[in-house]
Amino acid sequence: MDENKDLQEEKTTTQEETTPNTENSATENTENLAVELTPEEQLAEEKDRYIRLYAEFENYKKRTLKEKMEFAQYANQNMMISMLGILDDFERALKEIAKFGKEEDLKGVELIYNKFKNSLIEKGLKTIEVKAGDLFDVDFHEAITQIPAPSEDLKGKIVDVIETGYQLHDRVI
Repeated sequence: MDENKDLQEEKTTTQEETTPNTENSATENTENLAVELTPEEQLAEEKDRYIRLYAEFENYKKRTLKEKMEFAQYANQNMMISMLGILDDFERALKEIAKFGKEEDLKGVELIYNKFKNSLIEKGLKTIEVKAGDLFDVDFHEAITQIPAPSEDLKGKIVDVIETGYQLHDRVI
């Protein structure tokens, strides 16, 4: 047990002896730099540091302003997504009322549908216009299934549109 203590003490004393004194070397380096630089050079160095710091701060202000604007623009995205189901249900109801309902009922539901859709459009909602036969674009379309193309000219194209796609400002939602 005493041997272990002696070994530990030897290790600590050797480590202390071998580690350089960083405080002394840091102050020596600073003193050497201070001696070597003239006042004009020191002024130029400080001016350069100031300009870089100012530019960095300006970039920070621009970045935070942009982030705030994006946050405000897309803050209602979750609410908008939840409203899309209602909008799709309105479209289905309009189709069914047009087939089997009365003309007065159709006009009433169309009025509510148009008012609802226009209020969403005012908040930044855009419909993605897609027709059967358009090229399939992964950035704007979602494939539900793949079927063999009946002809070569229909490969990689949209066969049928099941649900309407939407964008909130520039993002697909």
